[in-house]
Amino acid sequence: MLKLADNPPMTPPEVASLTQYAGRWWVAHTKARFEKALAFDLLERGIGYFLPLSLHVKLSGGRKRHVMMPLFSSYVFFNGEDEARYATISTGRVCQVIEVKDQTRMVRQLAALEQALKASARLDPYPTVAIGRRCRVAGGRFEGITGTVVSYGRTFGHEQTAKLVLEIGLLGQGASMEIDADLLEPIDEESSVMNTPRPVYQARKAG
Repeated sequence: MLKLADNPPMTPPEVASLTQYAGRWWVAHTKARFEKALAFDLLERGIGYFLPLSLHVKLSGGRKRHVMMPLFSSYVFFNGEDEARYATISTGRVCQVIEVKDQTRMVRQLAALEQALKASARLDPYPTVAIGRRCRVAGGRFEGITGTVVSYGRTFGHEQTAKLVLEIGLLGQGASMEIDADLLEPIDEESSVMNTPRPVYQARKAG
């Protein structure tokens, strides 16, 4: 079991955000429990990637241990052209590389996850397609994030909360977070496009 400090970074440290990458995004379907190993391989090869991880507490030998678990089991998102795709396959850790047809949508969805994680959101895997109302976070540290509200609840019997799912449409799944319902505003699908920075960073050639 890796110590927290021994986990790969969510994205390579040379970029402040995944939106800075100028190449194409792909989805690597990894062999079981090879997500972190693949991320380390990509980091060594200079290939941009995004591996969303969430903190979990597990019992081991009667003790509580904090571990970082991939939000999307057996999936790593990576960036580059055909060279990067070939280099990723050559690691021997990948079952399949999935082509992303709608690059704009993928960047928007990954950027929402990145923003939530950087703002210390507690995210949990949501393994099915989210069905509900599309909403945007209108304030607070998650401002601008869009997702689908799938349910409502109450905290301490009075404050209404909502379960907001940040989807990865290509995978048919997402990650859920609890948020104050008063921070949400309904949106339609056409207005849900986030203004993300123009990609400017090109990862070095894989070798």
